[in-house]
Amino acid sequence: MNAARRAWLQRAALAACAMQLPRWAWANPQPWQQDPFALGVASGEPGAHSLVLWTRLASAPPQLPAQTVHWELAHDAQFRRPVQRGQALAAPEWGHSVHVQLQGLQPGRWYFYRFHCGGATSATGRTRTAPAAGELPAQLRLVFASCQRWEHGQYAAWWHAAQDAPDLVLFLGDYIYEYASPRERSTLARSHDLPLARTLQDYRDRYALYKSDPLLQAAHAACPWAVTWDDHEVENDWAGSAGPDGAQAFAPQRAAAFQAYYEHMPLSATAWLQGGLQLYRSLDWGQLARIHLLDDRQYRDWQACRQPGRSGAASVRASDCPSLHDRARTLLGPAQEQWLAAQLAQAPARWSVLAQQTLFSPRHYPSGLQSTDNWDGYPAARTRLLASLQQHPQRNTVFLGGDIHQNYVCQVHAKAEQPDSALLASEFCSTSISSRSGTAQEKVDAIARHNPHVLLARCEERGYGLAEITPQTWRTTLRAVANPLDARSPAYTLAQFVVTDGHPGPVRA
Repeated sequence: MNAARRAWLQRAALAACAMQLPRWAWANPQPWQQDPFALGVASGEPGAHSLVLWTRLASAPPQLPAQTVHWELAHDAQFRRPVQRGQALAAPEWGHSVHVQLQGLQPGRWYFYRFHCGGATSATGRTRTAPAAGELPAQLRLVFASCQRWEHGQYAAWWHAAQDAPDLVLFLGDYIYEYASPRERSTLARSHDLPLARTLQDYRDRYALYKSDPLLQAAHAACPWAVTWDDHEVENDWAGSAGPDGAQAFAPQRAAAFQAYYEHMPLSATAWLQGGLQLYRSLDWGQLARIHLLDDRQYRDWQACRQPGRSGAASVRASDCPSLHDRARTLLGPAQEQWLAAQLAQAPARWSVLAQQTLFSPRHYPSGLQSTDNWDGYPAARTRLLASLQQHPQRNTVFLGGDIHQNYVCQVHAKAEQPDSALLASEFCSTSISSRSGTAQEKVDAIARHNPHVLLARCEERGYGLAEITPQTWRTTLRAVANPLDARSPAYTLAQFVVTDGHPGPVRA
């Protein structure tokens, strides 16, 4: 890490620890009654020559007309060496959000950016482009994380993630939770008074709440993010076009949740499609890594043997659920499966990364039950993906996941149910940023004993994963916070695993 970047991160970390973000160049006193940039800034979708910059005018009421927002990009935090500047329209029909698509940038470069509107100036963010297409960079530092329920914990994990100086953050789902706060609040880290999210304004209010956290803002300001969703951005365990109340009643809610998600994420405008969001895509980090971000919610079949209207994921015995074995059932949808196969057929990078929502490897429970809301509920779909990896061999394949609020490290075999079959890939599933696990470690230990491909299984920690990727090795460090209820909690290393180029399967460091 160079001296300038280290100094910037230290200043940002000190400001975040003081519960406020770094602000370098404030304009004159502003006419806004409240800071319009109170939800922070973010960047995303780094290409070799392109980036997306994001913000939203938080204090703008819905009836306020469209506002002109000016943006700047520079080589330095003082903006004395400008690169590009321009303006964008923050329209009320999009919640006064701004998505600026930058082009013509230099590959492999760090930049600073900020926004101005009506005399107010945002915090300064730091972002970067990916390396050039033909370059093999020496390293990629990648944070992967998921599941940050507001009430279950403070966001100390984000402070430590920013301190780890990542080049990129992958957020793998459950950015918000749609629930109202429970009535019993004595064990919560914090609470809110928002209702169960159903309307566009409900979802906007929920994102505004979560994005008000200064530690989350600091992590967004530290580097670019690439995001995908899971279920709680819409509703628990939704599947395809269906929710617990049925497809017809669910459609308006899903549309509202989709729009609010787009309004609050650093996504390209091309991600927004009529009636949906295109979230599956690939990001290249030169020749070092190709990251395939998947969407296993929007196109999936309904969970096998689960009755509409039933809350919570179903657990079934395979022998009692014939539809579980239907070969046509899909988690990714036919179009996404075909797209992924085509991506895998291209010339592979040194590391092929499949970043998706949940645990890919099977978990056989000693009770004989299995969940139907993750890959275990779609065994034919998992078999097809494994077959695609065999048909299009990658130099190194790594699965990343989240969702289950537990840390898992697994070997991925050619035949998921046969641990003596060929070893194809490695898998790292990180625990939640703040959401509780809801199970006990002795139960997780029993699962690990029952599944020989599972190398580590932990449920008592909250934190994130840090991957340090070089041409020779992939090192995953599982980071955990000591006290999830404390915004200033220290963090520690739970475990480290290494994958060596050309040798699939993690080895404990």
